[in-house]
Amino acid sequence: MNIKNYHRIVVKVGTSTLTHSNGLLNIFRMEKLCRVLSALHNEGHEICLVTSGAVGAGMGKLGYLEKPKTLPEKQACAAVGQLALSHLYQKFFSEYSKTVAQILLTREDIGVRKRFLTIRDTFSTLLEKGIIPIVNENDAVVTSEIKVGDNDTLSALTASLIEADLLILLTDIDGLYTANPNTHPEAKFVAVIEKITSKIKHMAGSPGSKLGTGGMITKITAAEIATNYGIDTIIANGKEPDILHSILQGCAKCTMFKAKIISLSTKKHWITYGSKRVGKLIIDEGAVHAILKHKSLLPIGILSVFGEFKKNDTVSICSPTGDEIAIGVSNYTSKEIEHIKGKQSSQILDTLGYFDYAVVVHINNIYVLNSL
Repeated sequence: MNIKNYHRIVVKVGTSTLTHSNGLLNIFRMEKLCRVLSALHNEGHEICLVTSGAVGAGMGKLGYLEKPKTLPEKQACAAVGQLALSHLYQKFFSEYSKTVAQILLTREDIGVRKRFLTIRDTFSTLLEKGIIPIVNENDAVVTSEIKVGDNDTLSALTASLIEADLLILLTDIDGLYTANPNTHPEAKFVAVIEKITSKIKHMAGSPGSKLGTGGMITKITAAEIATNYGIDTIIANGKEPDILHSILQGCAKCTMFKAKIISLSTKKHWITYGSKRVGKLIIDEGAVHAILKHKSLLPIGILSVFGEFKKNDTVSICSPTGDEIAIGVSNYTSKEIEHIKGKQSSQILDTLGYFDYAVVVHINNIYVLNSL
């Protein structure tokens, strides 16, 4: 395995790694994780920790034996558990003279461009000052509409947000196997993934433990997000946190997903993975062909508009049959596009009474899903 000299590293630790089977926090493992991360920080690495475990920790304190079913119960567990989790991290890291900061995120924080940029500046300041950010989803208040859903995905979005060099996903298995090794003893271990294909995704199987929200499939998704931004991604067993040293020395048993050599730009990566699509534009065949040739979307090519959205919101761009071909940031609101759809750009001023842009979505703000 070719290990680079990684400087900025995001480490995600899962619920199954942080807690015992009864939901109570594994204090010994947490302490050791903080010790190892502090040692890496002393070596000159910038560290960001994405942690699960709040709901699991709260379960133990509130007496739940299984993950609660209702949203209010989950949020109550998260509210109680997040405080316990943060207290322990602060205590353990302070023993090694490290200052930590807590950042609780939702999909909306990442999906709204202005908030995304604000959060990026916050991370940048913390890392420059030698502080270790500890990130979790804001499960105590989050709703399904603004929920990232799992911390594997959150860690990948965080890694791209802070422009990390490496993402490490610590879990309860050594890495990716060709099948579930618990039920298929003949399954073979996969050490390096050059490209994530449908076959690779099929190997992942179904999600999750009774305490966590993810599983191998969410880790594959996270790896896809990160590698598309040029970030190497590793899945490893977090039972022994010392594995982080072995990973950086290139001698650990783990699965590495290699970063794409030609990665998405920061803005197009955010459009594709970070932003939330709040509307849909149906376009004609001529516009489909133009976009697949990497050209901007003109009003004349738009057939219909779905959803209510504002200027600078992200929308799906779909063929006449409804197939999504691209994702883009709109220069106009949904109401404005209703008025100018099917018209020439030269007619925008007469139609709206003002003229901001000749195109509805500029090619610089479009990510094409499938090119010709």
